[in-house]
Amino acid sequence: MKQAVLIFFFLISSNLFAQKPCEYSTNVTDSIGTYKSTKEYMIYEKNFAGNTSYIFYALALIDGTPTLNLQLIQKSKDFMKANCFDKNSKLFLQLNNGKIITLIYLDQENCGSMIRDDKGFDNRILSGTFMFMKGTFEDLKSSPVNLMRIKYLTDIEDYVIKKQFQSELDNQVYEPETYFINYLNCIE
Repeated sequence: MKQAVLIFFFLISSNLFAQKPCEYSTNVTDSIGTYKSTKEYMIYEKNFAGNTSYIFYALALIDGTPTLNLQLIQKSKDFMKANCFDKNSKLFLQLNNGKIITLIYLDQENCGSMIRDDKGFDNRILSGTFMFMKGTFEDLKSSPVNLMRIKYLTDIEDYVIKKQFQSELDNQVYEPETYFINYLNCIE
């Protein structure tokens, strides 16, 4: 009887702590190199007074180098200030265990693009690729993230990372706090 209980406990615990399956939006190998990217995952959503902001992550492996693709989408009928990424931009992740992980921006200066939709809203889309510092994977795989700070060209903004939320955009439930715990294995 004890063995049956132990086997049952082992099966239940392995299912509870299993990492999420990897779903890739891009997986290409050609003469130039390799590129593999996970599907985008919503990390942050804010809807207030007709202004909406979304932040999406996607993990990517570029010729063996693990990176984080970040996409910030803002939607408003009012004026939106432009935040830009430059060579000094960084992404800071504060973990529940107190550690702070720094990711460095890889690309050239980028202020995103503005698109007006058919309903009269201005949509600003800013994308950037950030590189993980050496030795940070183990911390990210072992502790949830509770705060994200983005250092833009002229500004610094903090985003509180929730344990779980249901998106107003697509009604899906997201768990951004454990994103790296669940998906970092997809680019190792």
